[in-house]
Amino acid sequence: MPGEDGTSSVSQWLKEDQIQVQELVRRVARERVAKRAQEIDRKGEYPQDMFDMLKELGLFTLPFPAEYGGTGSLLSGCVAVEELGRVCYNTAYLLVLQWVPMGAILASGTREQKNKYLPGLSDGSLRAAFSLTEPQSGSDVAGMKTRAKRDGKGYRLTGSKIWCTNSGNADFVLVAARTGDENSRGQIAMFIVEKGTPGFALGPKEDKMGARGVGSHALFFDNAYVPEENRLGDEARGFKVAMSALNDSRPIMAARGVGLAQGAMDHAVEFISNRHAFGQTISDFQGVRWIVADMAIQIAAARNLTYEAASAVDRGVRGTDLAPLAATAKCFATDTAMKVATDAVQLFGAAGISNEYPINRYFRDAKVLQIIEGTNQIQRNIVAKSIFHN
Repeated sequence: MPGEDGTSSVSQWLKEDQIQVQELVRRVARERVAKRAQEIDRKGEYPQDMFDMLKELGLFTLPFPAEYGGTGSLLSGCVAVEELGRVCYNTAYLLVLQWVPMGAILASGTREQKNKYLPGLSDGSLRAAFSLTEPQSGSDVAGMKTRAKRDGKGYRLTGSKIWCTNSGNADFVLVAARTGDENSRGQIAMFIVEKGTPGFALGPKEDKMGARGVGSHALFFDNAYVPEENRLGDEARGFKVAMSALNDSRPIMAARGVGLAQGAMDHAVEFISNRHAFGQTISDFQGVRWIVADMAIQIAAARNLTYEAASAVDRGVRGTDLAPLAATAKCFATDTAMKVATDAVQLFGAAGISNEYPINRYFRDAKVLQIIEGTNQIQRNIVAKSIFHN
């Protein structure tokens, strides 16, 4: 794989155990993951072999509390996601998909819910998905129309969701649904909907531009019955639970951007170092060197923002104190991924738009990162709100 580590500038953030995670995952990424990345993207098939490898290595456990076999460190998780994302967006995504539902269950799950679901997410024996987005309301989560109506000791869910990633492989899906009337925008709860629930169905797999290795589906609920014990928290606080889970996981999204940007730069540096024009190596042109220097500067800044935000989560920072920091990291790191990938394609020239080379895969995946888990426009709103306090 091209490139060197590119991460020594953030050694002040990493403790010995996190450096060990970094070294292990970097080696595995180079030796076992990199050679699969292009095929996973081309075929658009779920990489079960990569899931099994992550499970075998115990990497799913990383950010889980010690009682569930983990280190309790989001920063350790970010390090792993970055190293995998450097060579394969989809393999890194497999980690993330176990961790976002974890955050919601940890935040408001009962002891019974935690004992039922968290050990399986931690060891890879269970898979989950997280569903907020609806056809008529993407970023406007509070405007959702999926309803959860009381029925005895449970609820009947009706409505639909879109873009639910991993739902085709999930044993259960965390679903947000309105428990109040159509005018009560904030009265939303989260429900654990298990695979096979009558009235719960998946739509066809989406044919996506990027993130092709992990499928996304629409979800349909036709009076699907969910018992009360599968509700997360109380009826009125599900929205806050969902937002809290996304807030806490944003450093992981930022780490995906850092890894993707570093990988794109790695490939670009290797390519231009082995190409010649006008009697010299492409990498000797000053204009080209400035492009690569800007890549390195932006990646270093993104990495530091990401590690700072993850370290804050590990210290227990939450809520309005964490929100602008996590939003800044997610926004800057994923914008950096898009900028670096775009410049890398330019350095490849015509080869950059050929499927023979992997760089167009980085370009397509980078665009996804600017949209998912809260668009970067929403991240800017969060930062602005922390400045103007409204």
